[in-house]
Amino acid sequence: MDSQIYGGASRILFLVLLISATSVSPALPENPISRSTLPSASSGSGSGQINSNSVLVALLDSHYTELAELVEKALLLQTLEDAVGRHNVTIFAPRNEALERDLDPEFKRFLLEPRNLKSLQTLILFHVIPTQIGSDSWPTSEAARHRTLAADHLHLSGSGAAKRVDIAAVVHPDAVVRPDGVIHGIERLLVPRSVQEDFNRRRSLASISAILPTGAPEVDPRTHRLKKPAPPAPAGSPPALPIYDAMAPGPSIAPAPAPGPGSGKHWFDGESQVKDFIHTLLLYGGYNELADILVNLTSLATEMGRLVSEGYVLTVLAPNDEAMAKLTADQLSEPGAPEQIVYYHLIPEYQTEESMYNAVRRFGKVRYDTLRLPHKVVAREADGSVKFGQGEGSAYLFDPDIYTDGRISVQGIDAVLFPPEEETPAAVAPTALRKTVQAAKPRRGKLLELGCQMVGAFGQRARFTSCQ
Repeated sequence: MDSQIYGGASRILFLVLLISATSVSPALPENPISRSTLPSASSGSGSGQINSNSVLVALLDSHYTELAELVEKALLLQTLEDAVGRHNVTIFAPRNEALERDLDPEFKRFLLEPRNLKSLQTLILFHVIPTQIGSDSWPTSEAARHRTLAADHLHLSGSGAAKRVDIAAVVHPDAVVRPDGVIHGIERLLVPRSVQEDFNRRRSLASISAILPTGAPEVDPRTHRLKKPAPPAPAGSPPALPIYDAMAPGPSIAPAPAPGPGSGKHWFDGESQVKDFIHTLLLYGGYNELADILVNLTSLATEMGRLVSEGYVLTVLAPNDEAMAKLTADQLSEPGAPEQIVYYHLIPEYQTEESMYNAVRRFGKVRYDTLRLPHKVVAREADGSVKFGQGEGSAYLFDPDIYTDGRISVQGIDAVLFPPEEETPAAVAPTALRKTVQAAKPRRGKLLELGCQMVGAFGQRARFTSCQ
């Protein structure tokens, strides 16, 4: 009896396992490996991998590196892969110089801004036609109109060596030829009207954006520091504190004091730049005396490095060794005399030989501020060069642009400049006293003058003190 029960239970368990096995088997793939390797019919032919002989691969590996870089920044690789997978294409690639040097920097900055990604994509796709047009199939009789991937149209015209795409000349036809497309080199960038209008609109909005007026910074005359902290400024912008307040308090042999809190952001390495320009003076030759004064005789090299680090710019009028040898011992022996001489040769502006010559050619005479307040140095044109100073104490710009790095400019001159001598108070005092005495002389009336003339007729004028 028990054996029959156990035998019936085993048969039932076997039937349950058989039914479950038959129900699960259709859900399992017959050959999973073969199915995964087959391409999906719904994926389309454009989503497959690009052939290594594709025109898109050739573009990325060609010498049109600027255009290839823009394609990557525009995130258009997948879009172009799909286009090449569907049909042949013709790509008009501008020269690298057209995108690197000839392109307006403001327009290039506009294209590379993340918010203008759509404009950059439209610009790139404007250079691609979904048809392969080689030089042998170029329209010869009249201009042909072709639709681009940007939904705009390009006009192809010309023949022979005078092929043109809109306003750009084809300088290198059939630069790259592949089975799925061709690349033609053109002389300039093609800009669709929509991108140009977007750029003009953005530039107009930037030009009319409101700017709140701000007053000049207030400087504490005791500490020569700003009374209120300056607002945040972009990197490299001119400092809010005037350079005269940022200078050391006076000429001394001690190093210049460290800048106060909030006075400088140190966007630039002024110490290295000053070392470079002094080293350039030594290598250039003929300016060893000035370099010796800046480094050994005074602490002006340290102070100049600090000013440049804080964002100020300087133009150095450097007298050569022959001019420095004419200085007498009396001119250098007074305390602070070397500093005052050098201060008069430092202009708190960045000027080159070209900028100064253009200024004197246009205005005739230009007065430049110096770090020796309140004196200015006068520049004028003379003999096709720039002449500084007046009279016998003048100097010519002798060695132009010895050193120029955007922050420090060094211009060699052939004489040491001195400010014009002011009129002494002793020379003015006698003249003023003489005028005062003449003004205090009493004035006689007409009746008294007539009486004195009558008395003088009789020879008695000397007896009356009023008539003398």
